[in-house]
Order: sequence, then structure tokens, then C-alpha cells
Amino acid sequence: MLKVYSSPSCSSCRKVKKWLQKQNIPFVEQNFFTKPMKREDLIEILQKSENGTEDIISTRSNVFKECGVDLNSMRFNEFIDFILEHPSILKRPIIVSDHRIQVGYDEEEIEIFLPRLRDIIHKSCTPSCQEYATCAHWDQSESNSFKKSS
Repeated sequence: MLKVYSSPSCSSCRKVKKWLQKQNIPFVEQNFFTKPMKREDLIEILQKSENGTEDIISTRSNVFKECGVDLNSMRFNEFIDFILEHPSILKRPIIVSDHRIQVGYDEEEIEIFLPRLRDIIHKSCTPSCQEYATCAHWDQSESNSFKKSS
């Protein structure tokens, strides 16, 4: 299942959640500020990122500017501790799948990030569809297979 790390004031976070809900894609949301990220969650995100810290750190954030830290000079544990202490330094939303992360809201990038999504969207129909009883609509078994392979 997807995990979406977000913050309440983030418009991109709201767009991602709305888009995922509209596509009937199950996800779990975790707010950076009401439920702090765990060390292992942050390490998982870094392991799944393509460009490491560049993918997740907002160099335009107030914390980054005010603290004047050189993240490249920090040891790994210092870096992790700094982020856990200052979660607002993270870009958002961060969408985490079993194998990768996607940062920010860009509909095309999210569709690429979730390749099976295209198949599910095209197969989806609603009970009001004339073919609903016989078509390959996205039912619970489809949802379960999506969760396992995404």
C-alpha cells in the first residue's frame, strides 16, 4: 500500500490525496507534524530515492536557510537526526511505494510512478456502467493484487 507523507498546509499534498482518492487508489497518510516520522521510515525513503538527499530536502525551506547547515558534511546519523528534528526541511508530499518514492504533485509523474495505475483506470467502471456485471472492473481482487505489486 502507498504511504503519503504530508503536512496540512501543503496544497500539493491535498492535490495528491484528492487525486489518489479519485482514482480509488488505497493509501495511508502520515502527517509530518502530528505524527513524527520514524528513523526507519526516513532511511527507507532515502534508500528508495534516486538522487538521495536532493530528492527529499527543500533547500528553499526556512529551516534550511536559517540553520545554515551543510548537509553534505554531516555524518549519516547526524543527517537523519537533523531531519527528524526539523521535518519542515522535507519536500512534500512524499509518496512511498514498495520500491520507489515520488515527491511532489505532478499527475503525469505519478502515473509513471504507478505503472499499473493506467491499466486499473482503464478497466475501472462504476455500478452505473451497463457492462458492470460482466466487465473486468476494478473489484476487491484487483485492488488486492495492486497492493501486492505496487
